[in-house]
Amino acid sequence: MTLIEKSSKAVKKKCILVTGGAGFIGANFILNWILERDDQVVNLDKLTYAGNLQNLEKIEASNRYVFVKGDICDSGAIEKYLQQYQPFAIVHFAAESHVDRSIHSPEDFVRTNVLGTFTLLEVARNYWLNLDAKRKTEFRFLHVSTDEVYGSLDSDATSFTETTAYAPNSPYAASKAAADHLVRSYFKTYGLPTLTTHCGNNFGSFQFPEKLIPLVILNAQEGRQIPIYGDGSNVRDWIYVEDHCAGIRTVLESGVPGDVYNIGAGNERSNLEVVQTICDILDECLENAYISKHRSLIQFIKDRPGHDQRYSINSQKIENELGWRAKWNFEDGLYETVRWYLQNQEWVNNIKNGSYLKWLEKNYTEREV
Repeated sequence: MTLIEKSSKAVKKKCILVTGGAGFIGANFILNWILERDDQVVNLDKLTYAGNLQNLEKIEASNRYVFVKGDICDSGAIEKYLQQYQPFAIVHFAAESHVDRSIHSPEDFVRTNVLGTFTLLEVARNYWLNLDAKRKTEFRFLHVSTDEVYGSLDSDATSFTETTAYAPNSPYAASKAAADHLVRSYFKTYGLPTLTTHCGNNFGSFQFPEKLIPLVILNAQEGRQIPIYGDGSNVRDWIYVEDHCAGIRTVLESGVPGDVYNIGAGNERSNLEVVQTICDILDECLENAYISKHRSLIQFIKDRPGHDQRYSINSQKIENELGWRAKWNFEDGLYETVRWYLQNQEWVNNIKNGSYLKWLEKNYTEREV
């Protein structure tokens, strides 16, 4: 099916517009949305290196799913799609998100995360202003952010709340903080009904293998060294991606416009603990010809600049006010994640050997949609 055919499917039901829906969290959100809700989903994605339409093959033929290729910095394209599909909500995932990449190429993060969010907000504001009274009241702009905007915590410090002062320490975190402030300003200044969510480190299926958990799984599977920054004591608050997606749906449905909601599962683990747990799962699930114990592959490397020591999410607000709670414990979610990567070698190989990028170039060239 061509790109034009994909984007021409009629949208008859109420729909939402999702930006960055071909990425890790966005794809899981769309898959879960189609499963849980009757509304249409329009997926707007630029298809950069981490955007993978193979993540959504399961629903590709659904009449409740539409893909359109576009850049959130392109105001004309966004305006066109809003007018064409008339969504009742925008769920904004599209972002550059890898801290290491932000250290080496910060300008990409400023363009996408700051300018892109501004462009999307401005076009959404004009769209919202021209809706009828009922649809104007129903409309929501939900911005998906990160706990990294809050900075780093000491080991004995209390968890991040929605009122924690911002203290970003990487270009990635700073770009997301700037986006958060823009979203807040559009609610305060223009009345645009915005919602912002902050979440910890996600893990699950379809995560691009530059991130810790899939990188460890794939390296260990091949008997290659597993790099860990510093001494591995840096702590992250982990959440299984399905729980995060459920939290976002809850905020979209019941959140108070202008409010911020932290979404966390209370799974604080050091990087070393995470890696060791993955190695133990692989020892159980995989007979590896290279080594007897996967922990033997762990190698400590020089720490990266500005490496935050600890993140911790306080989710009492969303739990008490909206009734959401995480369902997955860390170990069960991690086991499912390892099993998914072991069972989806074709997806993994396409990412690693460049087949996906070649397929993308052949089937999704830049053209008018």
